[in-house]
Amino acid sequence: MPSRLPFFILPIILLALLSGLWVGLVRLGWTSLATPLLGPLLHGPLMVSGFLGTLIALERAVALRVGWGFASPVFSGIAAAVLLAGGNGTFAAALFTLAAALFLLVNGAILRQQTTLFTFTLLLGGVTWLVGNGLWLLGRPFYQLVLWWGCFLVLTIAGERLELSRVRKLNRLAHQLFGGVLLLLAVGLGLMGIHYAAAMHLTGIGLFALAGWLAYYDIARFTVRKEGLTRYIALCLLLGYLWLAVAGGLAAIGGGVMAGLWYDALLHALFVGFVFSMIFGHAPIILPSLTGLQVHFSRRFYLPLALLHLSLLLRVVGNLTVWIAGRQWGGMLNAVAILLFLGNIIWTVTATRPGKTAL
Repeated sequence: MPSRLPFFILPIILLALLSGLWVGLVRLGWTSLATPLLGPLLHGPLMVSGFLGTLIALERAVALRVGWGFASPVFSGIAAAVLLAGGNGTFAAALFTLAAALFLLVNGAILRQQTTLFTFTLLLGGVTWLVGNGLWLLGRPFYQLVLWWGCFLVLTIAGERLELSRVRKLNRLAHQLFGGVLLLLAVGLGLMGIHYAAAMHLTGIGLFALAGWLAYYDIARFTVRKEGLTRYIALCLLLGYLWLAVAGGLAAIGGGVMAGLWYDALLHALFVGFVFSMIFGHAPIILPSLTGLQVHFSRRFYLPLALLHLSLLLRVVGNLTVWIAGRQWGGMLNAVAILLFLGNIIWTVTATRPGKTAL
């Protein structure tokens, strides 16, 4: 299947990530990095829809194994390219919304092939991406849509982890609890445009509860005792669940916060602490399935992982204690950790090691 991939999308995904990181540093106060093409408001769209949305849509298209499934990442990639070229933001939002609608059809097709709780969760993730992009297209403020985007990523990851947790043969109670969390998130998000404070409280409680469910029922709790890549992935997952709980707690406590340092701590606990920890853990598995390139695990993968979480801790503490320098340097080191991780991936893919593993 990798031979059929529209490979022009992959450079766009990488450019969206790098540009999103760049704009994020400008937003943190590193104003010397500012460029005329990339405004500060593009940080979220580039990171969530341009980078992560396109990447996830590509992965789902590969899973569906039909040609039309690639329409979603193609339109999402084009939308990201429009933003990167300094094009019209409304046009890009329309393309991203179209991509999300097509992504929803892909997940619907997968649900018809296999009707399970995890495929239903993936479908709900598609709904939240579509709603988030639609609200952006309608010109709604980012604070009203950012948790729709966040839940797109959270539900997609949770659905995939639920699928893998089937090896534990989860009982009825586990599925009922998971369904209850989905309902709580749905109610919270549904209130976002009606009563923002209540919506944040409920969504935060839902995220916190989901973190607890994942930490208890995910197989990572057991595989962390293994060796090599298996332990590394499990550690990435467990650290991510911790940050998801932090994000949920901050949302539940903060309530109606719409901007500022608390809000920054909440969002980056979610998007950096949870989402990027998942990326660090899953990339060695997903990249070969998408590209056919083999990633050889090395213990050096622990360096960017440690830097990611320590620098995020610095950033969150800086936010919550109004320590601006800590916030700025934490954000800068977040970006360095991600770049270091990318460097590790490139190194392991390109290194020639006949007859060896990198463990």
